[in-house]
Amino acid sequence: MDGIVLLIITFIIIAVVLITVVLVAIQKHKITKIKNEISALDREKNLIASTPVLSELSKVEPIIKNDKMGEKYRAWQRRFEVIRDDRIAQINDMIIELDMEVNNKNLKGYQQKLAKTEIEIYKARESANELLEEIKEITLSEEKYRSIVIKLKTKYRELSNEFKNHQSDYEDIQEVIDLQFENIEKRFIDFDETMDKNEYDEVVHIVKALDTMIDHMEIVVAEVPNLVLLAEKLIPKRIEEIENISKDMEEKGYPLGYLKIPYNVEESRKNVKNILDRIRVLNLEDCMFELKTMLDYLDSIFNEFEREKGARKEYEEETISFEKRFKKTTKIIKDIYAQLDDIKSMYDLKDDDIVVLDNISRRLRQISEEQKKIKKKLEDREEPYSILVGEISVRNQLLSTLEEDLEISLKSLGSMYDDEVRAREQLEEIQELLKQCKGRIRSYKLPIIMNNYFIELSEANEAIQEIIKELGKKPIVIRTLNTRVDTARDLILKLYNTTNEMIKTAQMAEMAIVYGNKFRSSMAEIQAGLSNAEMLFHKGNYKEALEVSIDTIKLVEPDIYEKLLKYYS
Repeated sequence: MDGIVLLIITFIIIAVVLITVVLVAIQKHKITKIKNEISALDREKNLIASTPVLSELSKVEPIIKNDKMGEKYRAWQRRFEVIRDDRIAQINDMIIELDMEVNNKNLKGYQQKLAKTEIEIYKARESANELLEEIKEITLSEEKYRSIVIKLKTKYRELSNEFKNHQSDYEDIQEVIDLQFENIEKRFIDFDETMDKNEYDEVVHIVKALDTMIDHMEIVVAEVPNLVLLAEKLIPKRIEEIENISKDMEEKGYPLGYLKIPYNVEESRKNVKNILDRIRVLNLEDCMFELKTMLDYLDSIFNEFEREKGARKEYEEETISFEKRFKKTTKIIKDIYAQLDDIKSMYDLKDDDIVVLDNISRRLRQISEEQKKIKKKLEDREEPYSILVGEISVRNQLLSTLEEDLEISLKSLGSMYDDEVRAREQLEEIQELLKQCKGRIRSYKLPIIMNNYFIELSEANEAIQEIIKELGKKPIVIRTLNTRVDTARDLILKLYNTTNEMIKTAQMAEMAIVYGNKFRSSMAEIQAGLSNAEMLFHKGNYKEALEVSIDTIKLVEPDIYEKLLKYYS
């Protein structure tokens, strides 16, 4: 039991020792880190103190040639003395206080003072750097600005040579540009004089002015010839051409009021004058854009002229076509109305047929009124051809539709007359067929004609009489007439076929009997068969007589039927 207690005490002692060692190590590491931070702050302070302000100030001293520069020099000295003697000393005291807080193990107080020290170091460093930059601006000014001016002089010479080589392109703007080049030369002289006096504050403004003036002259030299060409030659020439063409076209009857040419031309001249005034003072902003916009507008007027010429030609062609078709259509409708009573007396017209004609006539009057309005617009020069051609085109389309409807109506009326003529022609054909049928029956003297043939003949005669009756009516009902013609044609064709078939069958039967007579004495069956066939033939049963005679003859001559067919084919 005592051994266990001893072992526990031993473990506790070891743990306490280990914890103490760890805590001491952590504290030592923290102190080391803090000391490093203080050392870094001290280095920052020393770097600020060692800023090469004094060496730069020593470069300024020889170039002091005026009170203004002397005052600047002394102000820079005072500012550096404040940084070096006051602010660096203050930062040094603050770093010492940080050491004391660490030694007193007052970490909370240390953190507060650390932040203030860092802020003060930052302010001092920025002040020193700003002071150094201001001094360098003077010490490096001569080399920097002379280098810039050398480049500007090179650019200036190139622009001056370009201008002199093409001086005639600048027309009456030459003097203004010459003056501007003289101003730039004066600025170069001002630069040299200012540099000699070491007035570097003024040098900055002179260099900026030179840079701006030369950039502007680069634009002037490049753009003025084109601007002058546009403003003094191309656009005035375009305006003159437009005035001449518009005058000529208006004399030829073109309605150009919608283009407002006098007003727009006058405005264009004013704008060109204003732009030229700006060019003469070398204010080129937006001049090129405005002139090109104006030129595009003037070109668009030429396009309008061409469009109007094309539209006029198309309008005249459309008008000629319209007038010709309108006159023709009007005449047709007048003729129809003039003959309408006669047509009504001749044919059984429907009310719909009359309504269609009335509608067509009304639509034609409406089209005529619209066409008169188009002509009035042209006479009053209210609208250009480019619009009127669209309107006349619509009228032509409406007239085309009307013509189609009229054609359909005429076909309906014309078909009545055609049907009547066709019915009379077919009546003659039917009567001729009937005559042929009767003639054939009479020419081939059949012993007997069956009653069904006379029935067909009677029906055909009645159908012909019905046609004659319909043609004699006033007005004629075309539908009924066509029905009568179709019925008669069918009946007469049936009669014609019956006549031909009966005669052919009788002929073949008679031929077969005559041909078979030479075999009568050879066989009793042939004698009996032919006698039977003769009896049927004389009774008018020609088909049965043919069948019996053929069957009989086949006893001695099997191909008798083929021979008969070949003979009558």
